[in-house]
Amino acid sequence: MQLKNDLLLRVIKGEEVERTPVWLMRQAGRILPEYRAVRDSVSGFIELAKTPELAAEVTIQPVDILGVDAAIIFSDILVIPEAMGLPYEMVEKRGPWFPNTVRSESDIKKIHIPDVKDSLSYVLEAIKITKKGLNGRVPLIGFAGAPWTIFAYMVEGSGSKTFSKARAMLYQEPVLAHSLLEMITIATVKYLKAQVEAGANLVQLFDSWAGILPPDHYREFSLKYIDTICNAITEVPVTVFAKGAFFARREMGELNCDVVGLDWNMDISESRELVGNRKVFQGNLDPAALYGSEDSIKAATSRMMASFGGARHIANLGHGLYPDLDPGKVKLFIDLVKSYPR
Repeated sequence: MQLKNDLLLRVIKGEEVERTPVWLMRQAGRILPEYRAVRDSVSGFIELAKTPELAAEVTIQPVDILGVDAAIIFSDILVIPEAMGLPYEMVEKRGPWFPNTVRSESDIKKIHIPDVKDSLSYVLEAIKITKKGLNGRVPLIGFAGAPWTIFAYMVEGSGSKTFSKARAMLYQEPVLAHSLLEMITIATVKYLKAQVEAGANLVQLFDSWAGILPPDHYREFSLKYIDTICNAITEVPVTVFAKGAFFARREMGELNCDVVGLDWNMDISESRELVGNRKVFQGNLDPAALYGSEDSIKAATSRMMASFGGARHIANLGHGLYPDLDPGKVKLFIDLVKSYPR
């Protein structure tokens, strides 16, 4: 189907565009009253994500309400460990929790590389329903967690400020760590390819906990596996967003990906020098800037847009939307980007 709004894909291809495309990480979520109404109709986040019709509905909401230039399928990065045999729960105000973790060789033997078309069929069905509902209005983004970030949850068992158990394994049991990372990588490649087959126009890898590793460990235990995934996904453009990995920007420029996401602590001109000109940048307004007044949001948006200098750029935040942000101010940011002169 021909896309009515293909700005995002044209920027990635290096074609001329009339304005900078914009979408937001976590745009389908708690800032929207319409999302909360759907969420309240089920038992919680996981049921919502596993109900394809509802997942499609909340995926499309930001396109209708905020006017973004892309939809991103409503799901969770932790569906991969669950499909591998490590189920999780979403604890209100605390986040994900795994009753079982992977700490030993015997634990690894209890998990498996899944048949993603079976175990993750609900995500693939949500993509198909979303594509039908979008009717070519904007592209649909599929996504997965980067292997290190998934590994961190599978070993730690929950979110953490330090992920000390996961990081300890890299020092104490590096061979075991690589075995788990390889399994996650194989599963992730299968999952992303299935998303593309279901209709995703591009995919994004989220390495949410990239910034807690030292550079040498990041190269060995994260970048290596991201590289494998980027090389495997040849059907559609790939975006890599590694939060906090300011020390790996030069290596990001060498990945076989199309787009590099920048968090709000990564200076734009310095990043361009390190990454080079071959990659499209995505980002990178501080999400907290949207707590400011309308005037301060206008100033912050103008500074960001000017810093990118009209180069190949997908406007976004430097991380996901915070749940207590005012939807009106989020919409203001999107409209400011759309009206910014090229």
